[in-house]
Amino acid sequence: MTKRNKQDDPSENPLYFEDLSEGDRFSFGSRTVTREEILAFAEQYDPQWFHVDESAAQKSFFEGLVASGWHTVSVTNRMLIDDVFSNVAVMGGSGVDDLRWPKPVRPGDTLSGSVKIADRSTGRHDNRGYIELDVVANNQDSATVLSMTSTLLIKPAGESPGP
Repeated sequence: MTKRNKQDDPSENPLYFEDLSEGDRFSFGSRTVTREEILAFAEQYDPQWFHVDESAAQKSFFEGLVASGWHTVSVTNRMLIDDVFSNVAVMGGSGVDDLRWPKPVRPGDTLSGSVKIADRSTGRHDNRGYIELDVVANNQDSATVLSMTSTLLIKPAGESPGP
């Protein structure tokens, strides 16, 4: 896959299903996760005590404040879109499998990662392309904080790239 600059308009010259190959690998990131955003995300979407109460979190299994796993997924997804899929004719996702959070994300962690196209196929009843992605996000110490397999629908060449 040819990486395009962020200023390129994907509707002008997007990458289609035919442009993507099994085994292609791409890097994405980096983004530092702050204490404030960990607390804000958790307060709104995952208000478990070890995500929202720093004092109590010190006494938890985690021995300190940690980001919600769903926050980690959201940050990873944003980096994937910004750095990899902003120039691909993505039609949407059809699912995530094997989602794991082997290590927690802590305030100040800087995340980055990689994605590999593990499989590609066409639909049985349509000509849409499906790509299965192995996604891994790591912290600044190269420890894996997220792994998942995600499936995206990608427009084939010849279809308009817009929504």
